[in-house]
Amino acid sequence: MPRWKPDARQRLVVAALSLFAEQGYDDTTVARIAERAGLTRSTFHRYFADKREILTAGQKTLSRLLVEGITEAPADATPVAAVAAGLERASGEMTSFNRELSPLLHAAIEANEELQERNALKSVGMAAAMVEALRLRAVPEPTAQVAAELGVLAFKLGFTEWAAPARDEAPGELAPLVLAAFEELRAAAKGLR
Repeated sequence: MPRWKPDARQRLVVAALSLFAEQGYDDTTVARIAERAGLTRSTFHRYFADKREILTAGQKTLSRLLVEGITEAPADATPVAAVAAGLERASGEMTSFNRELSPLLHAAIEANEELQERNALKSVGMAAAMVEALRLRAVPEPTAQVAAELGVLAFKLGFTEWAAPARDEAPGELAPLVLAAFEELRAAAKGLR
């Protein structure tokens, strides 16, 4: 077995999600994931503490990108405009690799209660990161919370549409779908009384 090949992290993620879909999360071991990826257990642990981390591997990166977009928004941007900038920044970084993994990730999460809970925490983490970035822009707490939660929901809706099998022929870019979902949610929120 070779000691190093490029894209080890991606290969580990693909191997893990494939195994989770084939044999279930509980029956998949770190050793089997590493073997499927053509790597060693020590290489696995260089990238992930345990197999649970694979499912939230992109959370830190996604949260960082959302925060960067919010932080880099013009100083006079409204909270909604700042969140839109964060959504555009984060969704602009999503690649075909993210899209291709979506069905495997969804299947793994749906089949395991622990993973469903971790996935819910991922959304909480994204929202918390955006709220903190908005606070640093002197946005009041309730406004920051609402804007962030709408942002998380818009990202989920846009990503779900982007990853849908019906879009296989021409998936296009994720950012326009996320921003359209955000605008739709903003319009719906205005109708609440």
